[in-house]
Amino acid sequence: MYLTVRGLVIRVTAYNDTDALLSVLSGEHGVITIKARGLRRKNSPLCGPCQLLAYAEFTLFEYRGMYTVNEARTIELFSGLRKDLTKLSLATYFAQVCNVIAQEDIVNPQLLSLVLNCLYALDKLNLPEILVKAVFELRCACLAGYTPDLQCCYRCGNSFPDRFNITEGRLECAGCKAIDSDGIRMPLTAGTLDAMRYIVCCDDKRLFSFSVNETSLMNLSDVSESYLIRQLEQSFSTLDFYKSLLVCN
Repeated sequence: MYLTVRGLVIRVTAYNDTDALLSVLSGEHGVITIKARGLRRKNSPLCGPCQLLAYAEFTLFEYRGMYTVNEARTIELFSGLRKDLTKLSLATYFAQVCNVIAQEDIVNPQLLSLVLNCLYALDKLNLPEILVKAVFELRCACLAGYTPDLQCCYRCGNSFPDRFNITEGRLECAGCKAIDSDGIRMPLTAGTLDAMRYIVCCDDKRLFSFSVNETSLMNLSDVSESYLIRQLEQSFSTLDFYKSLLVCN
């Protein structure tokens, strides 16, 4: 049985001396585990479309529950990212997050659209890394089932509170913390709140059609990262490496 899918390679794992296993994020089938025969051989024709962060069309053959690459055609390699170690490390972090969130046989076209849009924003639009990262993280949290409540302070109803509880995913005013609450709260500027509300609700094609000042952008970055990691209860080695590069630069 043959199957043709389009997807992004989000993980590559050595299988034996010559083969590799790919985790491919597709819109129609969720994450698919694919065996790429001979990928680790020198000059393998699969090197292009089967490398990490390659978006490609795969023709797969299924045998005993395992898919194997029969043919593969590159659609986009995001080559600009591969020339910039910092951007490449950030893109690899995106892939690692997708690998945690996505599930086999669970259709999630929005996640594929999100990561492709973010890779395009880094590679082609050359948008600030801090902006793309924040948008990716907050939107990912929503797609993973952790959409925050951004309407108003959950206690007093203030529409523009100055705190965000990353543990409970809700807004709070500085003086409205419940006595029995042990949630972690982070300061929130009005600009950050506006940006968060936009990112959570906007159309996929307009993810980056908003502006925010530098102070609020830094705040947005801190809040989005902390919220995603807190909700997923997961650390990311790729994020640590990306941050180490920022320190070096």
